[in-house]
Parts: sequence; C-alpha cells; structure tokens
Amino acid sequence: MRKLSVAVLLAASALAATPALAQSTNPTFTGPRVEGTIGWDHLVAGSSEDNDNGRNDQKTDGFLYGGGVGYDVAVGGVVLGAEGEITGSTAKSSRNDYTEDFGYGRVKAGRDLYVGARAGVIVTPNTLLYVKGGYTNAKLNVLAGNTDTTTDNSFKLDGWRVGAGVERAFSGHTYGKLEYRYSNYEKGKIDYADGATSSRFDVDTDRHQIVASYGIRF
Repeated sequence: MRKLSVAVLLAASALAATPALAQSTNPTFTGPRVEGTIGWDHLVAGSSEDNDNGRNDQKTDGFLYGGGVGYDVAVGGVVLGAEGEITGSTAKSSRNDYTEDFGYGRVKAGRDLYVGARAGVIVTPNTLLYVKGGYTNAKLNVLAGNTDTTTDNSFKLDGWRVGAGVERAFSGHTYGKLEYRYSNYEKGKIDYADGATSSRFDVDTDRHQIVASYGIRF
C-alpha cells in the first residue's frame, strides 16, 4: 500500500503544478494522451493462499490488449503524470487438475482496471524514461468444468501495480512506449451467478506484463 500512496501523491503533484508551470513546460511530453496497448500477460500464485494443491507452477499466460488515457506535465527534464487503463487478456488456467488449478479453480482472465501515476526523466529531446505505480482491480471469470466456457461466477481482485518503461515521441504528436509492470493482488471476493457477493478474503496473486503502446498526445 505504500507504493499506492506514493503513486497518488505523484498524481496530485502533477495536477497541482500545472497552472504555475504552464509557461515553462516541455510541449513534447505535456498534455492529454490516448493510447492502444498490446503485450504478454502472466499470472501466477504468489503463495499457498492461491495454490490449494501445493503446486507453485500453476500459472496462466496469454495475450493482453486494451487502451488507456493520461495527462502529463513536463517541466525542464522531469515529467509527472496521471493515467488510467482498461485491458483484457486471453490468459486462462491449464486443463491439468482443473478443480484445483491456480487456487481459483479453472479461470480465464477478464478485464483489468488500473489508475495511477508516473514520473520520468527526459534523457533525449524525444525520449522519456519513467516509473509508475497505482491501483489495479482484476476480474477472473470461472470456467465451466474442464471446458473453455465461462460461467456467470467470477473473482474480483484488488491490488497494486508498479512498473517502468521508455517512451519515444514521434512526429505528428504520436508516440510509442515499451513497458514492464508487476502487479500483486492482496484481496479478493466472489461474484456469484445469482447476484450474491462473498465477503473479502486474503489472496496473493502475482502478475507480470510486458507491453507495447502506440498513442497520440493532444
């Protein structure tokens, strides 16, 4: 949670600094932006809390896709920004021992929501190195038995995310990014098909992602 608090403070600082520093901002990395994202998605049990069968090799891998928005302020060689993202994933647990795989049963990754902040350093006129952090909420859709059919039951997981990346500004206000991020989910609940919801419980699920983004800054 300490990392999440730092991310929120960075976002607040970026927004508060905007009016006072408007005349000295670097336009290449300043302003609102929108982007599309694709990449590799990997979830794995972080401890025995998520791994009822005692096998730490249970995991899911898949293709990540989605998009995000953000707003940055670049003053001199420093960039501060706030951002949000929604992604989906093809990752799902394997068919091996389907009743206990991954500690959640057989599941497929659903939507993932993220909101946070980033801070970076401009290392060349068109290149930014940055770190990021914030809150993430992920959904795992329960699969029906030993099939690929999703049910109306799902897990909702709350956690935090940190990451780092490089952004390159192109012509015409476009840019590209390459980024690694790590997420850890610490709390979960179950949404049942009949509309009922379980109480929150402790989990420890790790998520690793390597993504590429292409966007436009306005």
